[in-house]
Amino acid sequence: MRLLDVNELNLDIKVHGAPTLELLKAVSLHIDRGETVALVGESGSGKSLTARAVLGLLPSTATVTGTIDLGGVQVLKANGPELRALRRTRAAMVFQDPRSSINPVRTLGAHLIEPMMQEPGADKAALEKRAIGLLASMGLSNPEARMKQYPHELSGGMLQRVMIAGALMNDPELLICDESTTALDVTTQAAVIELLSTAVQERSMGMLFITHDLALAASIADRTYVLRNGVVQEHGETRQVFEAPVSEYTKALVAATPSMAGAPKTGAHISDSSQTPVLRVENVSKTYYLSGQPPVEALKNVSLAIPAGGGLAIVGESGSGKSTLGRIVAGLEGPDTGEMSVAGGEITGSNAKERRLKKASRVQMVFQDPYQSLDSRLTPAKALQTVLKLHYKLDAKAMNARVIELLESVGLEEKHANLYPRKLSGGQRQRVAIAKAMALEPRLLVLDEATSALDVSVQAQVLELVNKLRREQGVSVLFISHDLAIVGEICDELLVVQNGSIVESGPTAQVLNHPQHPYTQTLLASVPRPRWETNPHGAAEPQDADLEPAKNSSL
Repeated sequence: MRLLDVNELNLDIKVHGAPTLELLKAVSLHIDRGETVALVGESGSGKSLTARAVLGLLPSTATVTGTIDLGGVQVLKANGPELRALRRTRAAMVFQDPRSSINPVRTLGAHLIEPMMQEPGADKAALEKRAIGLLASMGLSNPEARMKQYPHELSGGMLQRVMIAGALMNDPELLICDESTTALDVTTQAAVIELLSTAVQERSMGMLFITHDLALAASIADRTYVLRNGVVQEHGETRQVFEAPVSEYTKALVAATPSMAGAPKTGAHISDSSQTPVLRVENVSKTYYLSGQPPVEALKNVSLAIPAGGGLAIVGESGSGKSTLGRIVAGLEGPDTGEMSVAGGEITGSNAKERRLKKASRVQMVFQDPYQSLDSRLTPAKALQTVLKLHYKLDAKAMNARVIELLESVGLEEKHANLYPRKLSGGQRQRVAIAKAMALEPRLLVLDEATSALDVSVQAQVLELVNKLRREQGVSVLFISHDLAIVGEICDELLVVQNGSIVESGPTAQVLNHPQHPYTQTLLASVPRPRWETNPHGAAEPQDADLEPAKNSSL
């Protein structure tokens, strides 16, 4: 039985002082009950806009034609109260950025039960019990205590699980997931995907699964639509779309998708281990003391080294301590014990400002969440100019040329230079953040889940750009990721971290192809695989370690 039917959807937005933007052009798709449909494409293709149109979440300047039938309700003709009732009782959406979607001054429990409390006769105790059960099913430990916590007390990956639990609170007929597993590690992602798939079948729901991760789409979707510039390029059974794509665009996306089936591409870089390491960490430990909770050891005697031009990947689940290590290396936090040197030793200078500037030229960090790491008041051009003015003496013409060069190097165009972050997609914002870090040509680049928000073609461009920096400028890379499929694209060495300790290390190809530690084997078994391929190892339950309140990114 058809649950959602979108027919010939066109959407234009009038921008003051600029030509009307044609964002969706004759988009048609449908979802049956008990079916999962993937909507894939690059950032700016119209995926999220299509999803928002289904729920009537469009700006007042939008002009829409076509029809959207959601379970018998004509969405485009519904009024405000009818749309709110539809979202509360029949459909739900999980957004990409959990921090901008949850009220920071309300507890997580309030976030979960507040919408359902609007129903006449709502039982608060019953709703709280249901919320606790859903949090537990998301792999979060001590769900009763989570109900009383605030968003800033959870990492990004943990907060996204709360968002998914909230979407399931009302037993929706249609669940829309907009990049909803982007911030999750592979084991949690595998468990959540299994949970969502089971919910679709057991409740006869329909699910629209929006993602830039084609491997993930292949692991969950019955059918797939490929969108580009607001136009459906191709659609059909998922296996057919991915194994025998028809459009050139789909072929390019499939070709750019990293795969665990291919051999890691390490070994192509030249690193000099005879010189003093660019990064040296010896026996670094870090403990967090949270109010009302026992001390948590985020890092336990961690040691590592990266040679000039070398690339080291750190993988592990959310809460393993990856980002804590990255922030310590970048100088954003200090270790409790241990020693560390970056680019040859201590940063010296005549004053504090000079020392900060020297350190900035040695190590730069790109965070997971660009919405928080970018200043919402600055356009990409202004943000890059601010960085460049501190370190270089450039005239106006040279400054503008350098800004455009940096934007183009991460897949953006000149037209993006003067748009504020709120007008950029999540992937576009992350590209700006990467451009800022690369502006100073650092000796060491720390990438903390920096490609998780990027579509596959732009991700490939960014990885190639980082590899180019390694080859041509000898830049060293510390690459923090939960995506095991891409670490072989960029790093020669791999560390696997669990609960703050290194459990396995070695050449990337060796660790990925012949894992020795059970935890590494669990991570690899959880990597998304196409539905038509069997996973002999199965996927593991997520492990939840709460190491610290999230700051710029999840742990």
